[in-house]
Amino acid sequence: MMKGLKKWRLFSLLAVMMVFLSGCGEDYLSTLKPSGEVGKQQLNLLLLTTVIMTLVVVIVSVIYLLAFLKYRRARVGENVIPKQVEGSHTLEVIWTVIPIILLLIIAVPVVTTTYKFADVAAMDEVDEEGNKTALTINVTAKLYWWEFEYPNQGIVTAQELVVPTGEKVYFNLKAADVKHSFWIPAVGGKMDTNVENLNKFYLVFDKESKDLKDGVFYGKCAELCGPSHALMDFKVKTLSPDAFDAWVDAMKATEGQTADKASTDLGEATFANSCLGCHAISGSGAGGTPGPNLTTFGDRNRVAGFLEHNEESLKAWIKNPEEFKPGNLMMNAEGTAPIYGNLSDEEIEALATYIMGLSVEK
Repeated sequence: MMKGLKKWRLFSLLAVMMVFLSGCGEDYLSTLKPSGEVGKQQLNLLLLTTVIMTLVVVIVSVIYLLAFLKYRRARVGENVIPKQVEGSHTLEVIWTVIPIILLLIIAVPVVTTTYKFADVAAMDEVDEEGNKTALTINVTAKLYWWEFEYPNQGIVTAQELVVPTGEKVYFNLKAADVKHSFWIPAVGGKMDTNVENLNKFYLVFDKESKDLKDGVFYGKCAELCGPSHALMDFKVKTLSPDAFDAWVDAMKATEGQTADKASTDLGEATFANSCLGCHAISGSGAGGTPGPNLTTFGDRNRVAGFLEHNEESLKAWIKNPEEFKPGNLMMNAEGTAPIYGNLSDEEIEALATYIMGLSVEK
């Protein structure tokens, strides 16, 4: 009896915890608090299917309990056999038709909504001057970071996606190495990024992210891609249309920006000699660099996608990125040691200060 009592206590505790923990989702991360058209419709589908499944479970459970209580031996005796309904055409029709109806109620909105989200024809629409009217972003997933290219604007950034509110944003999704999956839980998704083919979809961002806890929405890789899969995060900054246009102009203004090997600034000189081969510091141009574009590094929310955004975190990352993201490609030519292994502490400190100063918003 004590064992049974303990089991019921454990069950009750888990039930209470589930009720309370269900309210712990944050606006910047929770699928249950969507901030976009796609996320809201996906939540509606989730609620619809949950209600139907719950209804089925409740009805079946009630029928089971009624039969259990009504026909228990203590009530009807040892020699009573319930009425047999084998071969009843009425019952067979009922339990065949009802599931079909329930499946149709689920299938119709799911299929129509899926096709709606897959409609990306507007990506190719142009205005009278031949310019594309839709905002399109090429997303390239790499081990273990994200590149975001805006082909119509001629700019590129990494790790922090910047988008306007109130309009459809179209995405071309691909992977540079292995399969990944692009997901912004609070806005919608997810969709795989493949090496072999290009996937396309759109999202709508309803509100600006500045009022969120960290000032950004959180993005995730939702496909197991290696030892640092759980750390392959990115952030999403949503701006008003005017603020987004200003950001685009600021990115374009960095055209030709680079670091000088002969600079008197130790951080810049160190960057030019040790980092410039992999990392660009101009947001104007195309993507495809071996490492993340650092033009907006000072504006970001995190270092390496998950570390605190400060010089101490950046210095620790520079000294040994493998310690924080096992399997990342920020290594020397032999892949055996961090590329910055020969830098002095003074050079690393100056380098961190220089990189943290790269900004288009300050």
